[in-house]
Amino acid sequence: MYPLLTSEHDRSVANTIAMAMGLPPLSKQLFPIVAGMVLVCSIFLKAVRRLGYSFSPIQLLLLSLVLLAMVAAVVNRTRAVYLVDYACFLPCPTWRFPNSTLIEYARLVPAFADDRTVGFTTRVLGSSGLGDETSLPPGDHYIPPDNNLVVARAEAELVIFSAIDDLLAKTGVTPDAVGVVVVNCSVFAPVPSLSDMIVNRYKLRSDVRCVNLSGMGCSAGVISVGLAAGLLGAAPHGAAHALVVSTETITPNLYLGRERSMLLSNMLFRVGGAAVLLSTSKDRARFRLAHIVRTITGGAQDSSYRCIFQEEDEEGNLGVKLSRDLMRVAGDALKANITALGPLVLPFFEQLRFVANKLLLKLGRRGSVKVKPYVPDLCKAFHHVCIHAGGRAVVDEVQSSLGLSEEHVEPSRMALHRFGNTSSSSVWYEMAYLEAKGRVRKGHRVWMVGLGAGVKCNSAVWECIRPAARLDKAWAGCIHRYPINVPHANVNMVAESDPIIAV
Repeated sequence: MYPLLTSEHDRSVANTIAMAMGLPPLSKQLFPIVAGMVLVCSIFLKAVRRLGYSFSPIQLLLLSLVLLAMVAAVVNRTRAVYLVDYACFLPCPTWRFPNSTLIEYARLVPAFADDRTVGFTTRVLGSSGLGDETSLPPGDHYIPPDNNLVVARAEAELVIFSAIDDLLAKTGVTPDAVGVVVVNCSVFAPVPSLSDMIVNRYKLRSDVRCVNLSGMGCSAGVISVGLAAGLLGAAPHGAAHALVVSTETITPNLYLGRERSMLLSNMLFRVGGAAVLLSTSKDRARFRLAHIVRTITGGAQDSSYRCIFQEEDEEGNLGVKLSRDLMRVAGDALKANITALGPLVLPFFEQLRFVANKLLLKLGRRGSVKVKPYVPDLCKAFHHVCIHAGGRAVVDEVQSSLGLSEEHVEPSRMALHRFGNTSSSSVWYEMAYLEAKGRVRKGHRVWMVGLGAGVKCNSAVWECIRPAARLDKAWAGCIHRYPINVPHANVNMVAESDPIIAV
């Protein structure tokens, strides 16, 4: 009943959430089915005996094994979850914030106004991969910035409601059909929550199941999809819909200090958001959710846990610090995720080569023999890849680690150039780019990769049922200009004087 939950822990978590929300637990949903199967078998045996036929002990044993297999199949069955459609937020033209404006902003805002900060800002933007059409909210356009709660809430409302309005218009689904709402926004967590804000705006029904995720970082979009899928699986049978919203409110996150590792978030993060509609019904669905795989490295390494960390600097300014270990830790998280995902998606012989290489590596360490690690050819499992557009260095690291071509990372680079780092929603802008280019066809598999605080690496695999009939609003007005040639700055050379730039 609980789709795509790959461990007993996942099943127990979904069970707990379902019970807390008033949904029947897994055991109660399965009991009528299993009891019915036992009753049918009992009636069948009695009918056979009345006809004068008797079973030998071996036949009874075989029949029992068949019954057990049927029960096991019911217990372990998954309820398919489908993507009906999605919509990405297109910022207002007045929110546009070119790189030259950000450099001038660094000169004029008292909190940043020194040559060292301005020089650092110029170098980072020059190697960031961001274009001149990215957007920041109105509060960040003022000098000094206006980042109070009222302005932050207004930004969140505009981004979230605009994306949902576009989604409902696309799908034709009415708000009263939505039974689950999952919202993720890492740092901005007002009271009432953002999910409550959606319920109030669209007058959702009183039994809607709402979850609000915070602090989960840029990989939370995939986490939200997995959680919504679990809640849909716990819902009563019949068509059910879940609304998933992924965004990051920029207004309250502006760092007003001069610590370089904390200034990076000001330069990379931009306004963005996406609304996604999931369903247990295949009617009108465009994708099927094939797999969700989540891995986290923060439990094994303190450096991983602290490499993306919200804290105050020496002067008491709150911000998010990005460690110089981020690329190394992100690479480790990606490898762990691929190790878990590989058996689910890779062809048999590719898995065999990967396992054989693992054994050779272990034997090589004992015998002091150098064996080159084998990277599975993921191109044999997926047609398209959507890598979280966290920055040029993130995309470069993933491309290098997996041996991906420029075509595979093109959606990430173009989304980064056009919209910047939109946090957890970036993978949806990349999906929209692929569809706007007409590259996704029926039967194609799309791999979404989210990397975020923790450090977490989360994967979602989608299988296309029906390509998009029209372009998503976010890319409709500019897709004809893409792909463009983004100049390749030598990040490593720049990082010799500013190592943190390599993040």
